[in-house]
Amino acid sequence: MCGITAYTGKGRALPFLIQGLEKLEYRGYDSAGITLVDNKELVTIKTKGALNALKEQLSTLRLDQKAGIGHTRWATHGIPSNLNSHPHTNASNTLSIVHNGIIENYQSIKEGLAMQGYTFVSQTDSEVIVHLLDYYYQGDMKATLQKVMSYLEGSYALCVLNVDEPETIYVAKKESPMVLGMDESSAFCASDIPALISYTKDMISLEDHQMAVLRPGTIEIFDQQGQKVEPKIIHIPYDLEAAQKNGYDTFMEKEMHEQPYVIKETLRGRIENSIVMPELDSIDLHEYDHVYLIACGTAYHASLYAQYLGREWMDIPITCVPASEFRYGNYIVNDRSLCIFVSQSGETADTLAALKMCLEKNAMTIAVSNVLDSSLARLAHIPMYTCAGPEIAVASTKAYTTQLVLLAAMMVKLAQNSGYEVKDIDQFIYDLKQIPNLVKKTLEKKEIIEQYAKLLKDQRDAYFIGRQLDYVNVLEGALKLKEISYVHADAYYAGELKHGPIALIDQGTVVIALATQKEVAAKTISNIEETIARGANVILITAPGIHSEKIERQIKIEAVHPYLSGILVTVLLQLFAFYTAKEKDCNVDQPRNLAKSVTVE
Repeated sequence: MCGITAYTGKGRALPFLIQGLEKLEYRGYDSAGITLVDNKELVTIKTKGALNALKEQLSTLRLDQKAGIGHTRWATHGIPSNLNSHPHTNASNTLSIVHNGIIENYQSIKEGLAMQGYTFVSQTDSEVIVHLLDYYYQGDMKATLQKVMSYLEGSYALCVLNVDEPETIYVAKKESPMVLGMDESSAFCASDIPALISYTKDMISLEDHQMAVLRPGTIEIFDQQGQKVEPKIIHIPYDLEAAQKNGYDTFMEKEMHEQPYVIKETLRGRIENSIVMPELDSIDLHEYDHVYLIACGTAYHASLYAQYLGREWMDIPITCVPASEFRYGNYIVNDRSLCIFVSQSGETADTLAALKMCLEKNAMTIAVSNVLDSSLARLAHIPMYTCAGPEIAVASTKAYTTQLVLLAAMMVKLAQNSGYEVKDIDQFIYDLKQIPNLVKKTLEKKEIIEQYAKLLKDQRDAYFIGRQLDYVNVLEGALKLKEISYVHADAYYAGELKHGPIALIDQGTVVIALATQKEVAAKTISNIEETIARGANVILITAPGIHSEKIERQIKIEAVHPYLSGILVTVLLQLFAFYTAKEKDCNVDQPRNLAKSVTVE
């Protein structure tokens, strides 16, 4: 996820570029940069760090150019650095580009260009684009861009500046978003609506394989064959605050519906025919006596999921511990310990303290965070990143599911590095690639979930049950319900019901039961029937091939590898918590007594 802005017109380009990048910084904040063109000269200024670092550099300059492009980056290829920042320019400083997406065949293109004498100064896949444009350019940039698009494999939203046409910006798009707009004297584009909404409410959403040519006051759209296309104008009927919510009433709802995209972004470049995680290539679990997974809250549930996978695939001891407990427990940590820390913000106080303790004891450390250059990522030996982007709602949704998919891929990689056989690995990897589409289909079940949520309108309690991997999912489901609807929710192993909790079940009690793991589904359904006999209103979530004739309310998830079923179940339980909170007229984005990042013990 990166943010792009571009402007050409009669006014100054820089104010538009900066305000747009400010509104798009949620898409990336490890570096930022701009290129301006005027009088056949390109001026490029870029820097590592958040947008404020760029703004400080620009504050002492007076830049009056009328056309330019801007970029705020979330690192995929190449570490955060000045050289890896966008925009990228050619050697003669006549072409400049900004790019969002991943060029999957960049290595072969790079090798071919190197044979032609091109020198690369960054580690990015994006830099090949500007050199490829330079190689083919003979005075017709539209034809050149069309040719280059035919060579690029992967995804891109792309803007090009050319000193030969200082008032023109060329735009191309495939699988990464790009919206366009204009007024009487200017034309502009960006990765998302909020960057344009202060300038126009009439926009064009560029389609895959289309190109656009922006000149002051005009926009032309062309298809893959270079034929002109009549643009479809979309009127945006809401203001900036609503635009930031993308038309949804709440940030939580918006962020739930962003999950297909951010999961895809998190996995992009990490899955081919196998798991691609060069950061972990040096990790062989035979060099360690114990693996610890350490986290808090929702991240702890993601770590429990990773623990489950690790225990299925490997014979090394793996222990998942809340960070607040790990620091004070008698856990053996030394130079033969691998400690994996998971935190959305990378600033969680207990998790940071546990990491520092493990470093003092010479353990190998891996950090999973959603924030580049967070404290956790800086301190750990190996930082790994999800690509959820900023999450505004306090209750985690997209940050959690991106943790799940990244940890699933990580556990496969660690197992394979260490010579362990991962059963059904081809099916697992295939289904992991399909998760974004399956999550999208799962979100389409929201109407039935909304109906079931009405069962809790006048209830103060709910009980979640499941076995094995399903138990991890009920823990997260119960937490979500508590967080935003204030319904008292407990999660139990289904087999433990008869050992006490069943005493709480009464007429009308709501029980949410999971039975997605075929080897224990029959036993779970038997436990469910015990609650029905005591008057419970049961909602059963199952996988294809699992069914009970005695349970009225059933939802089936999409067919998927059983070890990935929890990702789809999680989305359903997010929806359930959301609609319950709406029934009870709760503030879903800002639940009482909670903070987004817990930076105190």
